[in-house]
Amino acid sequence: MNDNINPTYYRKGIETTDYIVSHSMNYLEGNIIKYITRYKDKGGLEDLKKAEWYLTRLKKEYLDEAKDYIQQEYNNE
Repeated sequence: MNDNINPTYYRKGIETTDYIVSHSMNYLEGNIIKYITRYKDKGGLEDLKKAEWYLTRLKKEYLDEAKDYIQQEYNNE
């Protein structure tokens, strides 16, 4: 039986969704895990590019938050 909601490439070992939830990941982090998990069985290079896009976005948000934190600390001095 073909399960379009929970295909086999998400059910090898721990289910991808269970892993994402168990690690309290946000949307960007979860999509990185999703696309990395399935690239061999579904989207190939396209899924790797999607994971890369989400990782780039996550890095930008991380750096923006760090910059904001540093600016706040500087202003508090």
